[in-house]
Amino acid sequence: MNMSVSRFIFCFLAVVIFTVSASQSMAQQRIQQIEVSGAERIDPTTVMSYLDLKVGEELNRQSLDRALKSLFSTGLFADVTIDQRGSTIIVNVVENPIINQIAFEGNDKLDDEELQPEIQLRPRQVFTRTKVQADVSRLYQIYRRNGRFSANIDPKIIRLDQNRVNLVFEIDEGPVTKIKSIRFVGNKRFDDDRLRSEISTKETTWYRFITADDRYDPDRLSYDQELLRRFYLAQGYADFELVSAIAELSSDRDHFFITFTLNEGKRYRVGKIDIASRIRDFDSSVLQETIKIESGDWYNADRVQESVDAMTDKLGDLQYAFVNVRPNVNRNRQDATIDLTFEISESPRVFVERINVNGNVRTLDKVVRREMLLVEGDPFNKSKLSRSEQRIRNLDFFETVNMNAKPGSAPDKTVVDVDVAEKSTGELSVGAGFSTSDGPLADVRIRERNLMGKGQDLLLSTTLAGERTQFDLSFTEPYFLNRDVSAGFDLFHVTRDLQSESSFDQRRTGGALRIGYPWSERWRQTVRFRGERNTIENVDGNASRFIRDQEGERDTLALSQRLTYDNRDSILFPTEGWYLWLDTEVTGFGGDSQYVSGKTGASFYYPVMDQVVLNLLGEVGAVEGYNDKTVAINERYYLGDSTLRGFDQAGVGPRDTSTDDALGGNRFYRGTAELSFPIGLPEELGVQGHAFGDAGSLYEVEVSDPSVVDENVIRASLGLGLSWRSPFGPVRVDFAVPVAKEDYDEEKNFRFNFGTRF
Repeated sequence: MNMSVSRFIFCFLAVVIFTVSASQSMAQQRIQQIEVSGAERIDPTTVMSYLDLKVGEELNRQSLDRALKSLFSTGLFADVTIDQRGSTIIVNVVENPIINQIAFEGNDKLDDEELQPEIQLRPRQVFTRTKVQADVSRLYQIYRRNGRFSANIDPKIIRLDQNRVNLVFEIDEGPVTKIKSIRFVGNKRFDDDRLRSEISTKETTWYRFITADDRYDPDRLSYDQELLRRFYLAQGYADFELVSAIAELSSDRDHFFITFTLNEGKRYRVGKIDIASRIRDFDSSVLQETIKIESGDWYNADRVQESVDAMTDKLGDLQYAFVNVRPNVNRNRQDATIDLTFEISESPRVFVERINVNGNVRTLDKVVRREMLLVEGDPFNKSKLSRSEQRIRNLDFFETVNMNAKPGSAPDKTVVDVDVAEKSTGELSVGAGFSTSDGPLADVRIRERNLMGKGQDLLLSTTLAGERTQFDLSFTEPYFLNRDVSAGFDLFHVTRDLQSESSFDQRRTGGALRIGYPWSERWRQTVRFRGERNTIENVDGNASRFIRDQEGERDTLALSQRLTYDNRDSILFPTEGWYLWLDTEVTGFGGDSQYVSGKTGASFYYPVMDQVVLNLLGEVGAVEGYNDKTVAINERYYLGDSTLRGFDQAGVGPRDTSTDDALGGNRFYRGTAELSFPIGLPEELGVQGHAFGDAGSLYEVEVSDPSVVDENVIRASLGLGLSWRSPFGPVRVDFAVPVAKEDYDEEKNFRFNFGTRF
């Protein structure tokens, strides 16, 4: 036993002595020469430059390890070894190959042009397995973003001569992984169907082939969590908590199952509402009208924020630019009420020192700056800054618009950075559609909304329809003479087939100059001077003599104006607000026509309940000749089709009963009441039902003849409609039945419109 221990100790000491002696021997040596072998494409001197070794340096194990790591870190070599022969260092390298070509195979849904920019590797770059794996991971992310979680990507290497390779990504895209079910746990007040309607992610079903809402997207799921939070806070559930949102992939990787776990908490009503102002000598009672919520109402976080915004704007109008309005919420859990206190305090006075516009490559600085409600030297106002950001977004010249305020050169100064990212503003569109009034139609539009980066709008369009052909050229300068005044011109040529209505064809050729300016944020006026040549031609031999008498050319010079007020929440699909208009026109500046016309109307939208909107519209108009001039047939009003559903175009009003030709009228009035409502289909389909009633009359024509009927008799109709905001354009179908009419009126019960651009 003692003998064995003694031998072990002797051997151990011998190894230690030998290692130390070898290390001391290596440390005593110096590098006399460095040789590189295996380098084919890379020059040996380049390899030596990556080494952390030089001739004359002491040779030790640490320096060799460091040199080995330096060569591997370059990514140029597949293998590296370093050998020592006395005082000579021999570096053996195996170069990584060069990529000759990169190809994708099996990708049908995402083409090469979409995948290529997403990978790092490029032809003529050095091939490394690390970069290949990184690119594979990136491609997986792209496919998952497109809803294909079962995709499989296998990189293949094809070796070529001269140490080159072709890299091929073999892709099995697999089917789209859709969401099979969305469930909620913990909801008592609202059922699953109601909560599903509040989020953007949807369950897959047969009619969702036109959308991607039923594909799983982690970003959309995060957005849905915020939507649920906002919904519950708007319903009075101030203690709402979203516990978790889990997406589970099925074992066959075909579907996702999403589960939201939530805690609704209590529902609160609004208790006391106070305004606590720290502004000296300020009467806070003037702010009562800005509060959008009342005591006894269910608590609504959206209404509270609207109140804060309205209060801030009101204070700004009262010259209190440096204020901070903060809602203080005090929960009374026992009686389930929330007391609100709007605390108003003066913030430090800060002025705008400088405004920097960044990211605009093509768009001129002044195009962005003129939308700013703040300029250098103004008191800084966060509300004006937010509205300025929205105004720049409304230009639709930029993909993104971000505004940041940062400290200036002094404590009372701030610098505003406006960061934008430009997008394409040119449009080339081809359209197709069908209208019961014009028949099948097609149009071509070429438009540049930001001409030469100056914000100017140039439009060239052509419309070809069964009963109408139209050519238009339009140009608009939105800030004429560097003021908030729009100026522009229009050129047009229009031909219309009116044989079925009045037995003639019409041709209009002319142009107009116009100028528009705001009266306020909601009011705007446009003044227009128009000149045109109007031709009545191809009059049927059996047409009314009152139409045959007007065959020929007529020149018109007209000065008109349009005054509008608009506070609707949306221009395309309004649900709340007013739109008012007043149109007037006078002619006689050297042309053949001499008349004065006026038209005014109002349209009101009111949300009766969720997704149910009432629209009330009324309009009246009159035209009158002067200097013993009568109003020509092309200058009169017509009523029917879209303006009075249930009746044909020009289907009501004065008519020559001997020829059944519509003559138009000098006076009209009309009104509409329409209720829009959901019909039970999912909201994202954009399908709505409509119930409406139209009424109106057209009368007074300067013709005296027993065969001409001209009566101020009201006509009315009732009907139902269906509209669809389709991916191909808006579609609307109406069916109306006249309930008050005259024997000579022409009916049209069915009306269909469809149009799109692509």
